[in-house]
Amino acid sequence: MKKFEVNTAEATQAIGERLGALVTAGDVILLDGDLGAGKTTFTKGLALGLGIKRNIKSPTFTIIREYQTGRLPLYHMDVYRLEDGSGDELGLEEYFNGDGVSVVEWSQFVADELPANYMKLSFKRDDADLDSTKRTITITAVGDHFNQVLEQLS
Repeated sequence: MKKFEVNTAEATQAIGERLGALVTAGDVILLDGDLGAGKTTFTKGLALGLGIKRNIKSPTFTIIREYQTGRLPLYHMDVYRLEDGSGDELGLEEYFNGDGVSVVEWSQFVADELPANYMKLSFKRDDADLDSTKRTITITAVGDHFNQVLEQLS
């Protein structure tokens, strides 16, 4: 487990960009944290690290956005609206076992669908001021592959 303290959106994005250069096909990255804590900002950086130039938008209402123009495809998922656990109907396993990188926001709502190995990032506001940009990003690696990726990320 590693912790990163960030104070700007650019710093959050930079961590994502570094990780984007390290991920491989089939990798699953889970993003958890409050609304507005930096999950989509991180994903924008990850996309840059994959060579994706398109604007990354939150998939809140579409649930899954696909970006195919980088080194690997990026599947950006926001499963917040699946609180009832209907993730199996989306075919998440096909994405997780596919040719791209899957980023899942609010992963607790599809916990039963998640693979055994993944990287989880938890975004936490460091104070109660909603205008503050201070965050702690805690990264946990599950599985040998992700432990190696986390070591390289430092």
